Amino acid sequence: STLQDLDDYLRAIWLECCGHMSEFSVGGWGGGEISKKQRADKVFQPGIEITHIYDFGTSSETLIKVVAMREGHPTTSRPMALMARNLMPESPCIECGQPAAWLCHECLIEEDVWGALCDQHAQTHPHEDYGEPIRLVNSPRLGMCGYDGPAEPPY
Repeated sequence: STLQDLDDYLRAIWLECCGHMSEFSVGGWGGGEISKKQRADKVFQPGIEITHIYDFGTSSETLIKVVAMREGHPTTSRPMALMARNLMPESPCIECGQPAAWLCHECLIEEDVWGALCDQHAQTHPHEDYGEPIRLVNSPRLGMCGYDGPAEPPY
């Protein structure tokens, strides 16, 4: 697999909204760019840290750190397989404190407030300029640009 395969995978499960540019680098912004044509097994070695940046306007940065290498047969016929993932952070409703399932874009953009809402308050909270709230999903792109959630598996 190449870093292009990994870029495609990260876009599918976490990032893609509008076809923005992306890059891999050592050292983050301004660091040494790594070609997406590189084979992943040649780039990733234990202890290395690589940054993936998606969208150079409202950027999302993912730090990729190799902690160990797995040996054995592939677990899927696809170039990448998800073996672990972060848990989605819990968000309390801004109205009542109960677990939230929705995000108000108007609160986020106009008031700079993480406008998380429970099912009940998502129906009654005023949303005048940005439409209805969007469902909370496990992605750093939530609320940015045109992101509306991950692709459906398989990736």
